[in-house]
Amino acid sequence: MIRFDKAQYRHQDFTLDMDFSVARNSFTAVLGPSGAGKSTLLNVIAGFEPLAQGSLLIAGEDMAAVPPQSRPASMVFQDNNVFAHLSAFDNVALGIDPGLALDTAGRERVAAALEAVGIAHLAARLPGSMSGGERQRIALARVLVRNRPVLLLDEAFAALGPGLRRDMLQLVQRLHRQLHLTTLMVTHAPEDARAVAASVIFVDEGEVR
Repeated sequence: MIRFDKAQYRHQDFTLDMDFSVARNSFTAVLGPSGAGKSTLLNVIAGFEPLAQGSLLIAGEDMAAVPPQSRPASMVFQDNNVFAHLSAFDNVALGIDPGLALDTAGRERVAAALEAVGIAHLAARLPGSMSGGERQRIALARVLVRNRPVLLLDEAFAALGPGLRRDMLQLVQRLHRQLHLTTLMVTHAPEDARAVAASVIFVDEGEVR
């Protein structure tokens, strides 16, 4: 599903070599020390950072000329990037149309995504009145309405307490299975990797192993 072929990312004196593949529908944890390049790896897949050499293929398609908004991947960040002035419903709707001009089918997709992450009852609420876990559910629902087969989680639950983090990991694992996603999750917590991931990528000393 995801294949790096003799690829390298460069920025100033930092380089990251990538020559590996991730199977379709797999759940993979990305581990490694701080500053090793874990987030960079996800940013390259998402299209936010360019390769200096080599290639990245997703589902057999070379991503070199594909902009981020057209790639078959969505990312959830540690900072959930929800907009304080918009309701949970409208925050999720941004995943379909930045202008919030949704037809009936679009509104139904948003409602279904909110239901899938367990916050349908909070659709009209503003993020400021919600918990950190609920705000991350908004971010996850916004990813779901985009309907992309690759889910990238960049320490998405690191700021949550142990109980909320466990709940979110279980939610993501359930959605991963139900929607047949290919999921990569950056984490500093080996216990989180053991809880949900079937395989591990280790990033260290400028190399993805």
